[in-house]
Amino acid sequence: MLSDEEYLRYGRQLMLSEIGEAGQARLKAKSVLIVGLGGLGSPLALYLAGAGVGTLWLADGDTLDSSNLPRQILYTGEGVRRSKAELARERLAEHNPHLELIAINQRLDGQSLPEFVAEVDLVVDCCDNLPTRHAINAACVAQGKPWISAAVVGWQGQLMVRSAPEQACYACLYPADTEIRESCQSSGVTGPLVGVMGSLQALEALKLLLGLPSPVAGTLRRFDALAHEWQTLHLPADPDCPVCGSAIPALKD
Repeated sequence: MLSDEEYLRYGRQLMLSEIGEAGQARLKAKSVLIVGLGGLGSPLALYLAGAGVGTLWLADGDTLDSSNLPRQILYTGEGVRRSKAELARERLAEHNPHLELIAINQRLDGQSLPEFVAEVDLVVDCCDNLPTRHAINAACVAQGKPWISAAVVGWQGQLMVRSAPEQACYACLYPADTEIRESCQSSGVTGPLVGVMGSLQALEALKLLLGLPSPVAGTLRRFDALAHEWQTLHLPADPDCPVCGSAIPALKD
């Protein structure tokens, strides 16, 4: 049930036939785990909070550094050296007081992730390292939870959505022994591109939470920001994948 203030706040969304009152109530009942509250997690969290997603679990074990400020739009210089998870909770509470906001001031890994994944409807991967990304993927596959992943290095961005067991998982695309040579720390990153990819994560998250189809699901979308060109790669699930292979028995026939 929406309050009078919520009707006013979400008025423009309520006008959309794909949302309406029922869709807004559905968003209010949903919960999302955001892993990483940096350049990707900042716009994502703001847009999900603004849209009225009822419960946001905010996970990040880092503290804010001044070098984060050009692209991590959740924060201001006053928060330097404080926990990003706590800063995010405070900022989002100011942005929308109708939400439940849970700060997780720790770096999630393969041992801790399953507990948190079990509590939510959707997981959004905004982390900046391969081990955490694989741990998120494994936990979501094991529990049948949809997830959205994005990554940015330099002028290149990528977006991946997995919403069904028959779709490729992250380990199908990047096996656990894959070496990623480039990173933001070594190659740099442009702030607006991080904002673009984080916003696209928010857009696809809202579709999944509303029960709408995501045309991105089952593909890898790559964006070259310098050329302003998109590339779509259709990803077949690997029936021998050690993570999701058992979830797609039909492909083994």
